[in-house]
Amino acid sequence: MATKICELCLSPDLGGLELYMMRASRYLSEQGQCISVINENGKLKSYYENTPYRYFTLKRRNVLFSWLGARRLARIIDAEAIDVLHLHWTKDLPVAIIAKLLSKRKPKVVQSRHMTMTRFKDDRYHQFLYKNLDVMLAVTHQVKSQIEKFIPKQIRPRTEVLYIGAEQPVIISEEEKKSRREQLGLTDSFTVGIVGRIEPPKGQWAVIDAVEKLIHQGIDARALIVGHAMSDAYLETLQKDIVMRGLKDRIVFTGFTREAQAIMQLCDVMVLATENETFGLVLIEAMMCGVCVCASDSGGPLEIIDNEQNGLLFRTFDAGDLADKLECLHQNSDLRKKYADAGKKKALDVFESQKQFIELKVALENACG
Repeated sequence: MATKICELCLSPDLGGLELYMMRASRYLSEQGQCISVINENGKLKSYYENTPYRYFTLKRRNVLFSWLGARRLARIIDAEAIDVLHLHWTKDLPVAIIAKLLSKRKPKVVQSRHMTMTRFKDDRYHQFLYKNLDVMLAVTHQVKSQIEKFIPKQIRPRTEVLYIGAEQPVIISEEEKKSRREQLGLTDSFTVGIVGRIEPPKGQWAVIDAVEKLIHQGIDARALIVGHAMSDAYLETLQKDIVMRGLKDRIVFTGFTREAQAIMQLCDVMVLATENETFGLVLIEAMMCGVCVCASDSGGPLEIIDNEQNGLLFRTFDAGDLADKLECLHQNSDLRKKYADAGKKKALDVFESQKQFIELKVALENACG
């Protein structure tokens, strides 16, 4: 009998973690093995409504949620005969563990650790959680090493590395690229793209600074910033600064879109400028699109980009170094294409989602072994 899996994510937001959970649940559902439990008021809900994928909802309302939500989740586990509870958002760990203990089936609990770990987990609260957690799937080797450093061996669950995969994109035609670029006002400019939530740690400001430096060097450059703002006040401040610097027509904001990979294809270079990105799914998505990538030299990008082979790394939060790298890529289109081709090959060979979901399925089934 197939292992029955419950994918759990009660995050109210919508980013790489949440979208990965959604794609994983769809793959596992198509294998006849999965239901999902999501936030009643979360942004993920729109990806489940009016689809054939089965899901349940819970509300995160108050300090009693861990107990009340866990009771509801335990009933779902028992009614659906769940063997493995797979969670992604760290804040869901207490709910998952309590639900496991309250349920009759006592499913195995597996956590995909998407975020960095920076402090020791040796207090009684964390001892309780990690003693009852069965497996941790670290999204990078760096995260695995952090888990081994900060969780004492006597309570540490079995830990494995499982990279996040990306979907193969629909490649748009040159005619459509031209049309979309014109609509966005990009014309024939050297276009630098960045995708992600708009907030200081994501480094949109560094891309803006770097593009300004390119313009001052006589390069016809523009930045294409894709994503929603975590703070309207921060976005307003950013936009006012852009106007004051005379860059209003050079910095294009698209807001949130479900067509991120299509928009990536409008760019000459995609940048990941986060201070310390745990993984870097947008890099893989851009590489699969055949777009050259450039990223901060810290965290997950170090396990994705082989510097000067399939992309470039720049000093984190150093807009001057980023500008130098972008200038090099602007001046040498052959080199840019070389990196783009090599990046696409690596992304398809190592990070293609179906390959990773097969490995995820095996890991979840092995949790019961």
